[in-house]
Amino acid sequence: MAKEVTTISEEGFSSTNEIRDFETTIDATGEDAPDTLEALLAAYASCYVPALRVGGQQRGVDDLGRVEIGATGELNDDDKLESIAFDIRAEAEFDDETGERIIERANELCKVHDAVKPDLHAEMSIDGGAL
Repeated sequence: MAKEVTTISEEGFSSTNEIRDFETTIDATGEDAPDTLEALLAAYASCYVPALRVGGQQRGVDDLGRVEIGATGELNDDDKLESIAFDIRAEAEFDDETGERIIERANELCKVHDAVKPDLHAEMSIDGGAL
């Protein structure tokens, strides 16, 4: 099985991405749409949400409730990603040890986490009962 995306740019730095029956726009300049790194951060965090939910279920927290991830990508002098951090907040209450176990399992499950080079894996913090 393969995943397929068609990216089209007629001119300039903006691209339209055809993904199955969906279409998204990414603008490398960030003027007309999210830029490429913002899109990467959004994809990473969006992939991490279901990984957290399954990780929670597998670690004794059946429903995390509302989950918010504040994803921050720090840039180096060449405007390339140097580091990524996730500030994760969940509605469900759980202790710090359980939160760490949920993160460990989510790291194993998240496909984007697996795809990015290890020095760009997000540093995570999780706060239960925060929402």
